[in-house]
Amino acid sequence: MRIVDVNEFYSPTGGGVRSYIDRKLAVMATLGHELIVIAPGREDRVEYRAGKGRVIYVKAPAMPFDSNYGLFWDRAPITALLDRLDPDVVECCSPWRPAWIVGNWPGRALKSFFLHNDNIATYAQRWFEGIASPARIERAFAWYSRYMARFLGRFDTVVSNGPTLVKRFAARGIPVDAAMPLGIERERFSPALRSEAMRAAMLAECDLPPGASLLLGIGRHHPEKRWPMVIDAIEHAARRHPIGFILIGHGVESAAVARRVAGNPHIRLYRAIADRHQLARLMASCDAFIHGCEAETFGLVVSEALASGAPLIVPDQGGAAEVARPAFAETFAARDMRACAAAIIRLLSRDRVSLRDAAAKAARDIWSDRDHAVALTEHYARRIALRDDARTGGAQARRSA
Repeated sequence: MRIVDVNEFYSPTGGGVRSYIDRKLAVMATLGHELIVIAPGREDRVEYRAGKGRVIYVKAPAMPFDSNYGLFWDRAPITALLDRLDPDVVECCSPWRPAWIVGNWPGRALKSFFLHNDNIATYAQRWFEGIASPARIERAFAWYSRYMARFLGRFDTVVSNGPTLVKRFAARGIPVDAAMPLGIERERFSPALRSEAMRAAMLAECDLPPGASLLLGIGRHHPEKRWPMVIDAIEHAARRHPIGFILIGHGVESAAVARRVAGNPHIRLYRAIADRHQLARLMASCDAFIHGCEAETFGLVVSEALASGAPLIVPDQGGAAEVARPAFAETFAARDMRACAAAIIRLLSRDRVSLRDAAAKAARDIWSDRDHAVALTEHYARRIALRDDARTGGAQARRSA
């Protein structure tokens, strides 16, 4: 099967979508499929990957508020590539210009819209919180759901990266055909990678002794991630118990995050760690993984942390909440700093061995990236077969008439 993903959210310096696509390229090759990504770039170029996989960059302008990403606008180079590549399936995940370019393309491919994000939760709910209730904001932005329904009607199937979006879109009257939870590199993340020496070294970096607790956060420095709120909560909880916090990431809000930390010796900011084994060891060596984003629809990094045996402190909404269970996690009311601080205190008061054992047991049920790729391609194969059967049946009926 040849799948072409017209992906405006793919960037070499991006976050979760880039990680997902990079692994998907490799896994699809091992399954005998061909995945080709069409992504915006600073110049026209091609990166070759495993098997016949590749990323074709099409020169496009940068996103105004985040130069890590580009924006497709010109239809011609995209449709020319689709015509030449002649895929069995064409995927799209951007609800803006690419949705209409792909939706209106007349090729033979099955058209799939893959839901990765929720713009109402990510932007509208955040912009207007404190001014109106979440329900009122939803009603005010019903026009956006109607807009999505118009272009989704041009696609043959709509899938999501997990159950969160199925629920949210159902409440807005938009059906999603299937939830395809993202998978992780199961072979890379393991509780067995825990290192007490690394834990002690990271606490020393935070100017704390081994008797303190080590929290880890990973994610872009972007308003939706709510890192300032998480930092406030950690400092509030640290009045009760010494806590070191390692935050890995970078982004448009990095300067603001650095100002918020304001020289606190117990908090350390690091850019992304390229060495995935080193990152997996750090995940396994922390005392808990903390996450503040309620708008996130899946939370791949949360699943990676859980697979490393890390207990979780996460909001009670969004993709992270779908992963959390009482045996190994504490949840808090989304957007509420004091609730987050209370959840930190609750988790750090529990038995660490029991928490890690429960996390390790739950990790067995997390999909691998291979599980995800197999389920996704099987879904596409079924949809193609149903479409072809419908066309054949229609042709036969016309001949009979």
